[in-house]
This record gives sequence, C-alpha cells and structure tokens, in this order.
Amino acid sequence: MSLYSLCTGFLRLIRFPNLLFIALTQILLQYCIYQPLYNTISFQEDAAKFWLLCAASLLIAAAGYVINDYFDADIDQINKPARLIIGKLISKRVAIFFHLFFSATGILLTYWSLHSNQQLYLVFFNGIAVLLLWFYSVRFKKSFLIGNLIISLLVAWVIIIFFLSKLSVVQIVTGAEKNQTIFYQLTILYAGFAFLSTFVRELIKDVEDLEGDRRHGCKTLPILWGIPLTRLFIFSWVVVLLVLVFIVMVYLLQLKMRFAFLYGVFFIVGPLLLLLKRLHVADNSIEFGKLSSLMKWVLLAGILSMIFFYIR
Repeated sequence: MSLYSLCTGFLRLIRFPNLLFIALTQILLQYCIYQPLYNTISFQEDAAKFWLLCAASLLIAAAGYVINDYFDADIDQINKPARLIIGKLISKRVAIFFHLFFSATGILLTYWSLHSNQQLYLVFFNGIAVLLLWFYSVRFKKSFLIGNLIISLLVAWVIIIFFLSKLSVVQIVTGAEKNQTIFYQLTILYAGFAFLSTFVRELIKDVEDLEGDRRHGCKTLPILWGIPLTRLFIFSWVVVLLVLVFIVMVYLLQLKMRFAFLYGVFFIVGPLLLLLKRLHVADNSIEFGKLSSLMKWVLLAGILSMIFFYIR
C-alpha cells in the first residue's frame, strides 16, 4: 500500500470536503457577520478563541465520519464498494483510535475556546454531539427519520455554537442590544436553512442507498413508505424551504440588497426549482444521487450568501 493511497483514503474517511464546508461556514460567520456587526471590539484575543472552536468543530465532525464508516463497513460493501476505506486501507482498530483521539481533542479544544467559565455548557453540548454521532452510527441511522433529524440538527449546531460562543449566558437571556438582535436573527436564519437543506439531502440519500439499507434491516423512510411516498415527503419539505427563502428574499429587497436578491434567485431558488422538477421523475439510485449533489450545492450557495452582509 502506497503512502499516497493511505493519505487519500484517510482524507476520504474524514470527508475532507465536508470539513472544509464546516470551516468555511464558521469563517464566514466570524468575518462576514460577527466582526462587521461588532466592529468597535478588539478581535485579537477573540480570533484565537475562534480558531480553537473551529478546530474543535472539525475534529468532532471528523470523529463522527470515522465512527460512521466503522459501523457501516458491511453496508458500504454493497452501496459503495469502490470507496470502502475501513477494513481495506485502514484497520478497524486504527479507526477506533482516530475516533477517540479526534473526539477527546475536540472536547478539549472546546474548553480552551471559551471566553469565560459561564460558557462551560458548550463543552457539555459538544460532548452530547459526540455521543449523538456515536449512537447515530450504531442505531439511529437505521431508524425511521431519527437519524435524518440528528444529522440535520448537528449541521445547524455548527452555526448555533458559534453564536453561543460569542455571548455570555446573561447576554443571551437579557441582551436587547441592536447588534445582538441582528446577530441572533441571522443565526436563526442560517441555522434554519442549514437544518432544512440537510434534512432534505439526508432523505434523498436514503433513497440513493435503498438497496444496501434494505439488505441490512434498516427502517429508513423509503424502505417503510416506498419511493413514491418518500418522493412526495421530500417534495413537501423542499416547498417549505422555498417558502422560507422567498420570505428572506423579500426582506433583502426591503434592505435594498439587490445583488444578494439576484444571487438568491439564480443560486438558491433556481436550483431548488430544478430539484423539484427532477424529483418528480427520479426513480433510481443514480438519479437520486444527482439530486443529493444538487442539494449539497444549494446548501453551499446559502452559506456563501453571508458574504453579502460583509460587503453591504
């Protein structure tokens, strides 16, 4: 086995592109939303804390990907035989070591990223995230909708923990300062968008992985309801997402953010309408795989829209 094969296999195991997406999300939150809102604050110490939190988020996510592949090795032999890593390039014992090391280091970095002891609850919540990723891989991934909801919540948590890391408990509970209100509203907006987009994509991926999941006794939505009803369920959530995006776009027009509005039309609304059109006729794993990729790009486009709050 060559060093190159081992390195590329490891990067696939930890889903390196997905980790880049997590890092990009928190970097845009830091430099396009938080700093412009609080431009009177010295950011030198804050920046160091931010990078520790970002590293913690990446390590915990990487640990989740490792343990997911660890428990999915048998299913992936059917669904993704060419992309199998654990048991082929990396042993199960080494995979468990990486999971434990990444998880423990992520929790430790979360503690170091805190601005005060009032935020210790964030260490606890990131510990809960580690446990959820473990139980998702062991049990909930095979359950009806629970796994989809857990992953969607954890993607939204990447945004929510950033917001919570910037404020004390007292500020969160009692703060009514204008900048904090805007910060809160944008956090809810992007966390909600991330949750819904991920939920839709997870449902689509369940259809894509239908055959392997069925052979291993999973009880995902398409297995219990069938593809036609699952397609209708996905369709309804995409419509909900579109309605929320339209509401935000009306708000953008009121703020005279015309470039952001046009960006939303071409890179978010347009792809979502295309997804609805293709969803209507999709009936095999290849077609649903393309829809999953399209939904991933919609989520990326939504996160990149933070740039417009920096240049506003």
